[in-house]
Amino acid sequence: MDRAHLEKMLAAVKEGKLSPKAAAAKIVNEPYEDIVFAKVDHHRAHRQGFCEVIFCAGKTPAQVAAIAKKLLARSDRLLATRADKKMYAAVKKVARNAAYHPLSGAITIEKKPAKKIGKLLVLTAGTSDIPVAEEAAVTASIMGLNVTAIFDVGVAGIHRLLDQRDALQGADCIIVAAGMDGALASVVGGMVASPVVAVPTSVGYGAAFGGLAPLLAMLNSCASGIAVVNIDNGFGAAAMAHRIIKGKYGAP
Repeated sequence: MDRAHLEKMLAAVKEGKLSPKAAAAKIVNEPYEDIVFAKVDHHRAHRQGFCEVIFCAGKTPAQVAAIAKKLLARSDRLLATRADKKMYAAVKKVARNAAYHPLSGAITIEKKPAKKIGKLLVLTAGTSDIPVAEEAAVTASIMGLNVTAIFDVGVAGIHRLLDQRDALQGADCIIVAAGMDGALASVVGGMVASPVVAVPTSVGYGAAFGGLAPLLAMLNSCASGIAVVNIDNGFGAAAMAHRIIKGKYGAP
């Protein structure tokens, strides 16, 4: 149950359409729902501004679908990450309007479009970083942010980034996904006043160590105002950007 559902329920009590006892029962049962293999956290939308997100890796298609069904009973929006096509097919049976984003493996469901706020810019150093960037963009969009994505503007051809000055300066927050040396985050961080969320990706040759090299480079950036999330964690970057922009605009 998100804030809108709670307000609707309280309005129903006020209008006499729902008894206080029934409303209290719903609120008491709100924190989580135990379905044996998962304890579905229905209270997360109140705490963090968006319902529990399903991390699909390691789960069966049936488990993913069951969790999705429980969440959708109390929320208008849903996000599942790192899903495969079998998981998507299972979710599609409980939510016909489910959409699949094949590059990132994200599943999104919107019963009605969310009102979008802010300006989030998602950049990639190269084309190979796009799957991680898509996870970030999809996450941010369904959480309620206006998202613009610009791909392949890494430091190997810095003129490509410099052509995007207007977009860089106009963003409330910028997510940078980069593998190899991870240098794009430092360059962007030194050019803008807005916060930068850096995502090291597991793209690169052997000495990149599956994303460890760009992770360390981003953590050691001399540019200020850069936060760094885990390797390939596009979701985490978007969740951070959502909190930053939501706070700026005073959104609930």
